[in-house]
Amino acid sequence: MELQAVFNVVLGLSATGLGWFARELWSAVSDLKTDVAKLREDIPRHYVAKDDYREDIRELKGMLEKIFDRLENKADK
Repeated sequence: MELQAVFNVVLGLSATGLGWFARELWSAVSDLKTDVAKLREDIPRHYVAKDDYREDIRELKGMLEKIFDRLENKADK
């Protein structure tokens, strides 16, 4: 076999391997994009935003303060 034929076979095999690898990477990136898009939709349904949480905690603390004040002012202490 001539050197040119060996070179062509090696180049063809390496190009095939590189093409397969590039296709796998493309597929993985596409799957990741889909997963991230789905995650962006699901996160607000399952988790509470920080601002909402802080507002709720402030409300609870206010209720607890009122209860403790009433207990402090109770006559049969």
